[in-house]
Amino acid sequence: MTDDIREVLATAGARIRAIRESRALTLSAAAEASGISTSTLSRLESGSRRATLELLLPLARLYRVPLDDLVGAPATGDPRVHPRPVLRNGVTTIPLSRSGGEWSAFKQILPPRPDAEYTQRVHEGWDWLYVISGRLKLWLGDETFVLEEGEAADFDTRTPHAFGNPGPGVLEVLCLFNSQGQRMHVRAAAPPLTQGAPA
Repeated sequence: MTDDIREVLATAGARIRAIRESRALTLSAAAEASGISTSTLSRLESGSRRATLELLLPLARLYRVPLDDLVGAPATGDPRVHPRPVLRNGVTTIPLSRSGGEWSAFKQILPPRPDAEYTQRVHEGWDWLYVISGRLKLWLGDETFVLEEGEAADFDTRTPHAFGNPGPGVLEVLCLFNSQGQRMHVRAAAPPLTQGAPA
């Protein structure tokens, strides 16, 4: 192991803790959701336990970030985002924003799948979905919706939910997720009228 790798792994704890706190998750909640024991996660965040793939992979899935964001170098001031696609269970996820903020933005490409393969889930936050191409099927509580190209939906993720591709083609969807539960605002406020200007 090189000195550079040792340094990255040694400083990963503080970065992992910062990402967890940005998601408003307690240590015990993150441990339960990731399958890592609370004591192990605590030692990892404090730097007394070295980061390993066995620990980093479930955390990357939980926080919806690439592995590099958990152990990467601090920001350099470069505003560009360098997305690294992640392929999992046939779904390609392309991150479009840096980790650590209240909002996470990513694009997903989903192949068609049978309805039976989807399971509704519940977690803290607010989701906003926009269909770029294809069709999206959204299960929200006891209701089902189909979104066509150009349509969007937003919902409280504490409601049981799942979404997928009913086919026939590939689905491309833009996802914005807020871990704090704040709703997405897509309209700018109208500028105030100038005094004396015609209505």
